[in-house]
Amino acid sequence: MGGWAGGGGGGGAAFVADAVAARRVCAVEVRHPVEVGADQEAHLVGWLSKRLGKPLQAPRLADKGYDLVGGRLLSDARGPAAQLMYQDAAGRRITLYIRPASDAPDTSFRFAQDGNVQAFYWRDNGLAWAVTGDLDRVTLSAIAEEVYGALNS
Repeated sequence: MGGWAGGGGGGGAAFVADAVAARRVCAVEVRHPVEVGADQEAHLVGWLSKRLGKPLQAPRLADKGYDLVGGRLLSDARGPAAQLMYQDAAGRRITLYIRPASDAPDTSFRFAQDGNVQAFYWRDNGLAWAVTGDLDRVTLSAIAEEVYGALNS
């Protein structure tokens, strides 16, 4: 995918490209943005955890102004992936893209941008994570840090 700014070799560019592509397809949906809604969060998290083979959770982002809309199961070149979608009061959406990562643990954040979509991504506890959104870098960074903190608390 052209136009990427940011680092992260070892498949990082392909991973974040998949995360942004999934966001572009799903975040614009009005009637069907997710496969399973937030009203079934326990089912959603259990189902995605089983499919990814790792325990997941849906981080709470209300402090950043975002509520869980729901999520869906996706696939990429490496197999199953999950996407959780959040929305703020103005209707802006961010996505959290997750897939199993067999690479060595690496908790350092990386940044990438393609057009108006920005992403922060990292690997931790056997999973690769990407937070994507059409937000400024500072705001998205704060959300990514909130997600990381919630996952490691």
